[in-house]
Amino acid sequence: MKSIRGRSQPEAFYLKVPAHPKPVRTAAMLLLMIVSPMFILFIWYTMIHVEGSVEKSYRFFVAKGMRGIRDVWPYPTVRACKMVAAFAAFEAILQVFLPAERFIGPQSPAGHRPVYKKNGFTAYMVTLAVYYLVWKESLFNPGLVYDYIGEIFSVLVIASYVATILLYCKGHMAPSSEDWGSSGNILGDIFWGMELYPRITSHFDIKVFLNCRFAIMSWAIIVVSFAIKQRDNQGKIADSMLVTTVLMLIYITKFFWTESQFYRSMEMAHDRAGFLAVFTCLAWIPAVHTSVNLYLVSHPIHLGQGLALGMLGAGMACNYISYDCYVQRSQFINSNGKCRIWGKIPCKIQLHYVTEYGEHKHNLLLTAGWWSVARHFHYTPEIGVAICWTLPVLFKHAMPYFHACFVTAMLVNCANRDDKRMRQKYHKYWEAHCKRVRYKLIPFIY
Repeated sequence: MKSIRGRSQPEAFYLKVPAHPKPVRTAAMLLLMIVSPMFILFIWYTMIHVEGSVEKSYRFFVAKGMRGIRDVWPYPTVRACKMVAAFAAFEAILQVFLPAERFIGPQSPAGHRPVYKKNGFTAYMVTLAVYYLVWKESLFNPGLVYDYIGEIFSVLVIASYVATILLYCKGHMAPSSEDWGSSGNILGDIFWGMELYPRITSHFDIKVFLNCRFAIMSWAIIVVSFAIKQRDNQGKIADSMLVTTVLMLIYITKFFWTESQFYRSMEMAHDRAGFLAVFTCLAWIPAVHTSVNLYLVSHPIHLGQGLALGMLGAGMACNYISYDCYVQRSQFINSNGKCRIWGKIPCKIQLHYVTEYGEHKHNLLLTAGWWSVARHFHYTPEIGVAICWTLPVLFKHAMPYFHACFVTAMLVNCANRDDKRMRQKYHKYWEAHCKRVRYKLIPFIY
């Protein structure tokens, strides 16, 4: 146990990595910090220069080595910096000044209850409306985002490193709450982060900005820009691009409509603001989550009405199920289990547990509706929709499918992580839950 500002904290708050030998942990962190930006370059080069062919891209980099990386690296430009800075500043202004309801998050390891501003959906609508107006008034051509996307990715990679160092320094010199600390390893503190809830004054939550206002909002803006670029180049938007873009925008709209759900997530309640979180939000999501659309800009695929509607319908069904999972859980929590799910009084497990601070708590576990299908079933339709918005690229190249594979691996890992936390927290009650709801994600499979 380590002490922070007089309050004892569980060791798990600081050390999130497995108990591997220190040299292994250090090498793994350094490798991720070096290789991750290179992989973004690999995605960009593969999609733009070799038509999505992993084989051609691999041969090029193996033959050229570091010289090849230096030759093709899209170095930052002034215009790319201005685009990123203008977008970030606009979203920061919306986050601070748009009217919002207060939302109180779950209690932190130090007993802190963070207060959030629920204005994400309003900010999303304002962002799309303003972007449409500046396009229609010829104040900005969204196609430029595609033209400078390599340089934009470079700016975002550099910004990730800069933001990580600033957050590391802030964690040491001016932490925002008692939920901060050091693992005793400088690299570990940089990689995993120092603070759980870093803020600039009480009005600007840095993790909300990174995760929601920058990462998810930029995802929407980039895919819209790519669709407009295809229209400029081809004279129309192909049905494949329409299916992919519409499904992504529905998903993003759902995210902001239910943003308070994200404030309860593991990312907000347990993950600190270090390189891993910062790079994911500033560079990985804008690059990887838009990679399917990046491929489709110069590779318009005609699916035909039947196939396009089938993919769109399947994706919309996955989006609906994901949303309904949230609705069922919210109704259950807000009514303290006194509601109806699928027309019936929901089955539940009443539990009593003791926190690491010796506090006695009561809670309920939902075992009805979608939550009777699998313990973490809310991740399953998210995997499904990622597959649905990738399928329009068809099967000529494997690279566009990296995003769907990554999402699947990430959400399977999230399900395992959630299951482990719940087992450690609820003990025998979680074991009873596992007996009643046998599967983690997919019935009869996993």
